[in-house]
Amino acid sequence: MSAANERPALTRERVICAAMELADRRGIEALTIRALATELQTKPMSLYHHVAGKEAIVNGLVDQVFSEIELPPQDLPWRDAIRHRYLSARRVLRQHPWAPPLMESRTSPGSATLTHHDAVLACLRRGGLDWSLVAHAYALLDAFVYGFALQEASLPFDGNAEVAELADQMASAFPEGAYSTLVEFTTQHVLQPGYDFADSFEFGLDMLLNGIEAAR
Repeated sequence: MSAANERPALTRERVICAAMELADRRGIEALTIRALATELQTKPMSLYHHVAGKEAIVNGLVDQVFSEIELPPQDLPWRDAIRHRYLSARRVLRQHPWAPPLMESRTSPGSATLTHHDAVLACLRRGGLDWSLVAHAYALLDAFVYGFALQEASLPFDGNAEVAELADQMASAFPEGAYSTLVEFTTQHVLQPGYDFADSFEFGLDMLLNGIEAAR
């Protein structure tokens, strides 16, 4: 039996799955039809039997990311349900760091994307928010989670040990006595046991929810 016959049949699901693995490993910029065909051990033209082109693949990727994010649980109070959904969103976006800039850019959204928008809107309305406040709340919450994910993915360190090493390198290049507040913040807070940049996500999310609750 030939190697081609041993491989699973090419389907849209396999194409999207391979594209996801490629984007996670090398970034969305590396995702081309040719690179994806190489990943799947097939010819570029074969992909067009299953997807219309790169834009359709990106649509599928974004929809897949939305499908991995948990919906707001309907059995929780609205605030707890929204909090649950955005904690899930952050976890998923950390697994797909290329995704945040693309999540709201689709002009042909898939069913998972539309289901998510519908569920979040319904949850906010269940909390008694009028449509104006729903619009503000949804925009701010999304901006926060996508912005935090982008910032977290671009940090030049991973873990407290790397923070300490980077801080030492930066501080050693400062003129003596310069940037005293920055140095104090770093030594008295960032380099202290228990510091984790990620803690700011839940803190910020709760501040946003407090503000929405107050406005409600």
